[in-house]
Amino acid sequence: MMIPEIRAVIADDEPLVREQLRHLLAEETGVEVVAECGDAMQTVAAVETHTPDLLLLDIEMQDTDGCQVLNCISPGNMPNVIFTSADAQYAVKAFEAPALDYLLKPLDHLRLHNAIERARGELMKTHDRYLTHRILDLLTEARTESKTDRRLVIKTGRRVVFVEMDEIDWVEAAGNYVELKTSSGCYLLREGIGHLSARLDPGQFVRIHRSIIVNVRKIKELQPCNRGEYIVVLRDGKQLSCSRGFRARLQHLIAATARPCSRLSPITAPIPQRSQSDIACDLIATLKPPFYKRRGSF
Repeated sequence: MMIPEIRAVIADDEPLVREQLRHLLAEETGVEVVAECGDAMQTVAAVETHTPDLLLLDIEMQDTDGCQVLNCISPGNMPNVIFTSADAQYAVKAFEAPALDYLLKPLDHLRLHNAIERARGELMKTHDRYLTHRILDLLTEARTESKTDRRLVIKTGRRVVFVEMDEIDWVEAAGNYVELKTSSGCYLLREGIGHLSARLDPGQFVRIHRSIIVNVRKIKELQPCNRGEYIVVLRDGKQLSCSRGFRARLQHLIAATARPCSRLSPITAPIPQRSQSDIACDLIATLKPPFYKRRGSF
């Protein structure tokens, strides 16, 4: 287990006590004295400047008492505090401050060692809390980024392939897997189609069948069938069936991106380099009247 380093400030108006503390702390593992102070002003300035982990503070300094020194330190820079004193009468006041420990002078090496270990334990708790919050923040960021991430990571053999969302033409369920169909090939991903559907951009991908997801940008034309279904024709000529249960989702996505346009050619005619909004207008404008009579309008 990693032993956290302790950056300490010594504050005492007696030079001999400061010297004794410095020598004792030099024998402790992982303790660095970053400043020595002889009065309250020096102590506050040292804490604000060095932001130490530990302050060894004399509770009876000549110009003020240790508790008043702590009142002058900003909460964000407050270190763990070990009070030192030649009199036990201030112990209650010290722990109300609150203090991590209270050491009587002359200082005992073992008591100081135990106090340092307590301080180290508190630092480890603080560090663990920081790591926990940081991990949670990173996970939150990862979830946020995953909603807009434009790539899927796929392990294939010994390789890891990054597939851009725009490269995907359509997706088909295959048991516990899904097959990603792209112009460059087919990739197998161990993931249910429902779970994958939740990860894909809902403004670009739509589920048209319980086992099929299609990239709307890859749709070339839609052909209505007699049973209220569609045949979805992709740019590469692939034909996919859009069942009645998923027809509304496809219509909603197309309608959401539709914009005013002029009258177009029949829906079964080739549509070179058309956007899905133009396709939507074409569909709505050119459906034959018998279709409306049998099945109702959109």
